[in-house]
Amino acid sequence: MTDILVFAAHPDDAELACSGTIVKYIKQGKKVVVCDLTQGQLGSRGDADTRLKEAQTSSNILQLTERINLGLEDGFFEINESTLLAVVKIIRHYQPKVILCNAPTDRHPDHGRASDLVSRANFLAGLLKIETDYHSKVQTHYRSERLYKYIQDRYLQPDFVIDITHEMETKMQSILAFSSQFYKEGEDINTPQTPISSKEFIEFVKARSREFGRNIGVEFGEGFIAERPLGVHDITTLL
Repeated sequence: MTDILVFAAHPDDAELACSGTIVKYIKQGKKVVVCDLTQGQLGSRGDADTRLKEAQTSSNILQLTERINLGLEDGFFEINESTLLAVVKIIRHYQPKVILCNAPTDRHPDHGRASDLVSRANFLAGLLKIETDYHSKVQTHYRSERLYKYIQDRYLQPDFVIDITHEMETKMQSILAFSSQFYKEGEDINTPQTPISSKEFIEFVKARSREFGRNIGVEFGEGFIAERPLGVHDITTLL
């Protein structure tokens, strides 16, 4: 059983949106696995091989238990039986206590689609009559009761915020591991520019974390959206 299974439409989604949370729980001895749905091969900068290598570098920084890539088609994957079952198999294999996935709506249409894909697959993974096997092993049904959606480019009102003040430095290191995608001092002026490749975007990432942190009275935070109301054992322990 895995403590946290993080799904991401593209390599670097998890780093940008929830790597502080990932590090926070790894520090506590939790097992965290990241599943990238695509290789991000349609990105204007870099290529699939480069991004896979960058993802491995980032994984080492974060000290993930494991990172896998489903190899779905960047920009073209749809929610259908094939893709749903691919995600069902991953959920049943890792049996996560918590699932984190993309924002329900965002600038990049893959993000919202990935969010819906994972939500639906998590429900289906719990149905007894859907039979699957993974690496030639018959799987048992399993559904995570805790699925939360991390907030990415567009601002969405979070249902809760996690304090990542002590994890912010590692978060930024993991993001910058994707050097093909983000601002790099002295890069060739002919390098394609994208909405996330400017120096200002890196500052935006920091500012977003400061904004979420300020909402709960800490320096840096990451926001999440819940699919159902959150239960609390003790209101005196909330920030």
